[in-house]
Amino acid sequence: MIQSTTPEPVTGLVEPSVSGVSWAAVLAGAIASCALTLVLLSLGTGLGLSVVSPWGNAGVSATTFKIGTGLYFIVMAMISSAIGGYIAGRLRTKWTGVHGDEVYFRDTAHGFLAWAFASVLGAALLASPASSLVGGAASGATQAAANSAQSSGPMDGYVDTLLRSDTAQPAANPQDSRGELVRLFTTSFHNGNDLAPADRTYVAKVVSARTGLSQPDAEKRVTEVTNQVKSDLDKARKNAAQLALWLTAALVIGAFSASLAATEGGGLRDGTWGNRSLRVRTSQL
Repeated sequence: MIQSTTPEPVTGLVEPSVSGVSWAAVLAGAIASCALTLVLLSLGTGLGLSVVSPWGNAGVSATTFKIGTGLYFIVMAMISSAIGGYIAGRLRTKWTGVHGDEVYFRDTAHGFLAWAFASVLGAALLASPASSLVGGAASGATQAAANSAQSSGPMDGYVDTLLRSDTAQPAANPQDSRGELVRLFTTSFHNGNDLAPADRTYVAKVVSARTGLSQPDAEKRVTEVTNQVKSDLDKARKNAAQLALWLTAALVIGAFSASLAATEGGGLRDGTWGNRSLRVRTSQL
């Protein structure tokens, strides 16, 4: 005879039809996490300004400052996310007729949702000032194009180095040559390319005419300044990559901390924290 393999229904567990997510608790935990993040961010800014110095051989080094900033991001994410997750777990409604494993999962999900909501809310709050800055920069660039004689940009310092002369040299329209070199450098390095051979030769001729240097010396100066530009751009790229990696680590650790803290808050809410067997028996009531 073929015996039936249909599992017997589990008695004593009548799962309620209410939602398994307490959105009010999630929102409360997210807001608390965002507020605490602002407090810790202000504290970190004050501490950072107190340890750096514009004077040589004073204050911490750049490497120490970058590592300390990254570690502070992680600590800040752990503290704010853990408190937000704990609040979300502690304030959620008590589920009756739900298995203990399901309660544990729901608590973990509440902490993760609180972290996610706080992350999205923080990104939205930071996106608005960033958009304003970008819009202001775009309008400023349009105005600067119309008044190139009074313009100032990140490439002006490099062009100053190119056109520096030990003796004063007359020039008919110095602003025209400066504006042309600024546009040439900006376009070339914005596209991720070096100066083309023809552009390099032309730039050396302009430098020679403006500074009185010989053509070989002008070409040497162009090469030195171009290498300096590439070195500064590469340094900025590495700093941005390191910052992104530190932020990624802080976000991941923050999500883990919020989820773990929510399970503690939920367990304390039900009086079952640290006792798995009690958690299962309580869920069956």
